[in-house]
Amino acid sequence: MNFKPLHDRVLVRRVEQEEKSKGGIIIPDTAKEKPQEGEIIAAGSGARKDDGAIVPLDVKAGDRVLFGKWSGTEVKIDDEDLLIMKESDLLGIIQS
Repeated sequence: MNFKPLHDRVLVRRVEQEEKSKGGIIIPDTAKEKPQEGEIIAAGSGARKDDGAIVPLDVKAGDRVLFGKWSGTEVKIDDEDLLIMKESDLLGIIQS
């Protein structure tokens, strides 16, 4: 993939959720919500302050993150549906 987000933006791949509930009920595609968990594919260099200094991002490629339901802009890169969003749209990093 030849794509690098600019400034404080990140490229995120949604992580698919389980097709069954905890009780074992299979959830049909029509009832599923889009996952709010993803993996950072690429990250920009950081936000630029008023004085021109760059503040590096807290996330990096490979991090698993949570984001809001309506966060980001959906794009298709190399036939894959991905999201571009600002780092401020991320809710947190999932520690394993």
